[in-house]
This record gives sequence, C-alpha cells and structure tokens, in this order.
Amino acid sequence: MHVLPYLVAGWIFLVGCYGLATSRHLVHAVGCLSVCQAATYVLLLAVGYRTGGTAPVNSDMAPRSRPLVDPVVQALALTDVVVGATVTALLLALVIQVAKRHGTADPDELSELRG
Repeated sequence: MHVLPYLVAGWIFLVGCYGLATSRHLVHAVGCLSVCQAATYVLLLAVGYRTGGTAPVNSDMAPRSRPLVDPVVQALALTDVVVGATVTALLLALVIQVAKRHGTADPDELSELRG
C-alpha cells in the first residue's frame, strides 16, 4: 500500500484549512471549504484503488480471476461530490444574503453577527 495518496489528501486538506483560517472574504472562505472537501475525494480514491482491478461487472469473466474495484467506495465518492456541490451552493446563497443585508462580505466588518 502506498502512502503518497494519503499524504496528498492531508496536504490538500491543510491547504484548505489554512486558506479558511486566513480568509478575509466570505466567498474565499467558501472556496477554501470546497478545497477541504476535495481532500475527501482523493482519500476515497486512495482507499478504493486496487492495482490491476477492473470494474465490478462479472458477466464476462470467471469468478476470482481478477481483482475487482469496490463499488461501495465509488458510490461514496459520487455521494461526496453531490453533497459537496449542494453545501457549496447553499453557502454561496447565504453569502449573497449576508452581502445584501449588511453591504459587505468581509467577516471582520460584520459586527452585528457577533454574540
């Protein structure tokens, strides 16, 4: 098992977290959160990859003749993409509403939102 895909996923996640922590605009923060979400795609690809694996369609081959790729990981990756797109769209809609009501998308200038 190779460790490189896991390191890449961790690096992408840390880059997204750094951008989220240093963000001075709400749209930039949503983009950085999407980068953090992209790290999970790489992680799922690393978990589901098998060397020499083929698609899990068994109609044309003998049982146990070749390794198969796990279809559950593929379904999780697809679900992750859909959930990520939905969350990004919802957060961008909230940023638009905040910008309309308060006139800015800078988190430091939104003093009315502080508790």
